Amino acid sequence: MNIFITGASGFVGAAITRHLKGQHQITAMARSDKSQAKVVQSGADAIRCDLFSITKEHLQGIDVVIHSAARAEEWGSYDDFYRANVIGTQNMLAAAKSAKVKRFIFVGTEAAMFKGQEMINIDEHYPYAFDSPFPYSKTKAQAEEMVLNENSEDMQTLSLRPRLVWGPNDESVLPAILEMIEKGTFAWVANGQAETSTTYIGNFVHAIELALTEGKPGNAYFIADKETGTIKHFFSQLIETTNTAIPTKSLPGFLVRSAARVIDLTWKVFGIKTQPPLSRFAAAMMSRSCTLNIEKAKQDLSYSPIFSVEDGLKAMS
Repeated sequence: MNIFITGASGFVGAAITRHLKGQHQITAMARSDKSQAKVVQSGADAIRCDLFSITKEHLQGIDVVIHSAARAEEWGSYDDFYRANVIGTQNMLAAAKSAKVKRFIFVGTEAAMFKGQEMINIDEHYPYAFDSPFPYSKTKAQAEEMVLNENSEDMQTLSLRPRLVWGPNDESVLPAILEMIEKGTFAWVANGQAETSTTYIGNFVHAIELALTEGKPGNAYFIADKETGTIKHFFSQLIETTNTAIPTKSLPGFLVRSAARVIDLTWKVFGIKTQPPLSRFAAAMMSRSCTLNIEKAKQDLSYSPIFSVEDGLKAMS
């Protein structure tokens, strides 16, 4: 197949590229010289464009688009998230339709359902959080709905929703934790007892490969590891792969969430552009349980986690 990938200079997109390059012809979006170098290093042919300059000419001859690019920061203005996640996705869909792309795979997230609540063993019937206070959640919900609504006989659309993607070469989750530990600012929220699903990168790229030909068009699928556990247990295992001491400090969940709301309001009132020391999104995510039911992916995609959490941790050690 001829496959076009957005976000291929990032952790998830690069892993998808490396996994598929031996079996398919891969081209990828490159916004700058730096991203072009990363894309080429991962094994794709670079196409210089971005989500706001993409045209059907960039996608001529492409069979499948894998749209991984997104604004995924913890904090920022709604307008910035909307432009990247909604308008950017809208532009990709329009270019793909014009180029007669056969399948459009969206990299979604369980955060599209999240507005601060507990989410236990949720399946694909769980509603979008269009009223979420978190710009990332709200705009990813809007983008995914748009993608699935564009499904047709001419261009099939699917969305895969991983939770907490992790593994070798991760540039966000573990590095952020280690930075906080080094600065002495890391603390567990409610002793890290919230339950969580996770998605090892090897399992996610396996699901992406299946979605090239499997799955019911117009549907979304949760993708996760077989195991679930507490946030403290999982992150402690990640931290241990770096031979770093496990932090012991813990703060009550209500206190962390309240502090985050005050900080968020302060940043907005004074128009502060730098990221706050604690975001409402991070405080909520670290203190609320979120576990995913992957039965639909097993049934429609023939998905089954091919790596255990233990396997992934060994790959990181």
